[in-house]
Amino acid sequence: MSAQWKRTHTCGELRASDVAQTVTLNGWVHRRRDHGGVVFIDLRDRYGITQVVIDPQTMQADQGAVASVRNEFVLSLTGAVQTRPDGTRNPNLPTGDVEVHAAGMRILSVTKTPPFDLNNPDLEVDEAIRLRYRYLDLRRAEMQQNMALRHRLIKAVRDYMDAEGFWEIETPILLKSTPEGARDYLVPSRVHGGNFYALPQSPQQLKQLLMVSGMDRYFQIARCFRDEDPRADRQPEFTQLDIEMAFVERDDVMDVIERLYLQLADTLSDKTVQTRPIPRIPFAEAMEKYGCDTPDLRFGLELVDVSDLAQNTEFRVFKDVVAKGGIVKGVRAPGCGDYSRKQVDEFTTLARSLGAKGLVSIAVDDEGLRSPVLQHLGEAAASRIAGALEAEPGDLALIVADQPDVTNAVLARLRLEIGDRLGLRDPNTLAFCWLVDFPLFEWDEDESRWSFVHNPFCGPFPEDEDLVESDPGSARSLQYDLVCNGWEIGGGSVRAHKRDLLEKIWLTMGFTPDQIDEQIGHMLEAFSFGVPPHGGIAMGLDRTIAIFADEDSIRQVIAFPKNQQAVDLMTQAPSPVSDAQLEEVHLALRAKREE
Repeated sequence: MSAQWKRTHTCGELRASDVAQTVTLNGWVHRRRDHGGVVFIDLRDRYGITQVVIDPQTMQADQGAVASVRNEFVLSLTGAVQTRPDGTRNPNLPTGDVEVHAAGMRILSVTKTPPFDLNNPDLEVDEAIRLRYRYLDLRRAEMQQNMALRHRLIKAVRDYMDAEGFWEIETPILLKSTPEGARDYLVPSRVHGGNFYALPQSPQQLKQLLMVSGMDRYFQIARCFRDEDPRADRQPEFTQLDIEMAFVERDDVMDVIERLYLQLADTLSDKTVQTRPIPRIPFAEAMEKYGCDTPDLRFGLELVDVSDLAQNTEFRVFKDVVAKGGIVKGVRAPGCGDYSRKQVDEFTTLARSLGAKGLVSIAVDDEGLRSPVLQHLGEAAASRIAGALEAEPGDLALIVADQPDVTNAVLARLRLEIGDRLGLRDPNTLAFCWLVDFPLFEWDEDESRWSFVHNPFCGPFPEDEDLVESDPGSARSLQYDLVCNGWEIGGGSVRAHKRDLLEKIWLTMGFTPDQIDEQIGHMLEAFSFGVPPHGGIAMGLDRTIAIFADEDSIRQVIAFPKNQQAVDLMTQAPSPVSDAQLEEVHLALRAKREE
């Protein structure tokens, strides 16, 4: 026997063509209005909202039950579809031409008063409360739209990859711990005491081994795990589109992804792609002009190196920095020349919070220049520097003097701050760019050794292979990153597929032969059995969806995310486990032993 409350239609389905039908709707009470005994209920489900009219004169029901109904009760309502009276139609709802006149009502579930109003899109609710009650937060229209976008985007990705000849292949979640760029999440083994699995930071090694297996074109909607400090665009667990292709060069992989992302932008986003084809920017140029390898190209305001001008001034701060190998660099803030001392100090505070020792400002107006260091810098030198930054009357020049990494990082953030203050970061634009020609290695000051820039399997330019041993800092990488609106949304490379080259790369990074064998001996052995040239990329789907959805944080597009302390506020994970569970996996907490 079917349930008496089984629905015949969803709450977003009814139209004028359904008038005179008897229907059953199930859903949550979105809003309840009592007009002199006649009760109007907006019933909501994932598909939409339908207005239901409960008239005590025509519906035989317990009127006490009707009076008890409140927002978020779950109801089943049966009645006839009727056209709304003239003047009462709602053009903002797809169902707005009709209403259901209830003949019967069942309360399927009652509710406590929710901790926040689910139906007020303008209500500011603390994120901790929303995450604590995430199952309620997900009822809100904004979150349902985000989940729908996530579904459609991932489906579109799968359809595209299938049409391009890729096979979707799942790879294990329990893996061996290897260096991938972040801390692993470790899983102790019960069967093999004292040994651990690692959750995958990415399926990097496995997808390369699939190329050895002859799979040719692999993809996966992969779950990945990294034990790193969360921020707006990071989560301990995240989802990426992972692909690998055999017998390809750099442009082949980039072409597949570029066509995919332009298609996704055209079909799933209301935003406009700024430039087609997607521009390519060498890493060195990005650092020079934008101070970072994730430039937001929706606006200009490029950074300008004024070290040559600065070292010829009498301003000792500038001269000393350049003499010690640092740089002096600045950015123009158009129309900010009349900023108050307090407003300029806000820039200075931001710069210092990012590691700068200070910030020099030069305001340009029709009468001349204004700067706290003008008497030390000199009018002529200040004018030349402001001119190099293309500062015009009404503009403010902001200048940082420090070592290159600090200077670039500070000015990159200041540039974005200026863009935000002046409304230059158009939310309706998608400014994609490829970053290419990265260095293969970077020097790790803490460990006094070379380390990888992208990952330890990235290949060098063929003509730079000899530099891997002789001059590591000059070796260029076949890495490529896709950036959109200042977010890195994907990165990959053509791999070092030759066994001897891969060994050289790891030796250059300071690994001993025994360590190399322990970490990637299985890959080196596989590469001894015939390996095709191959390359791939991993695209951050959470970041992509967040950009398309106009969200500042990927937490807004993940159903059950962790907070910024990597805590699940709904379930209170991570949480303690019993001593018996620890004993099963051969572990003991240090604090317990010391007691």
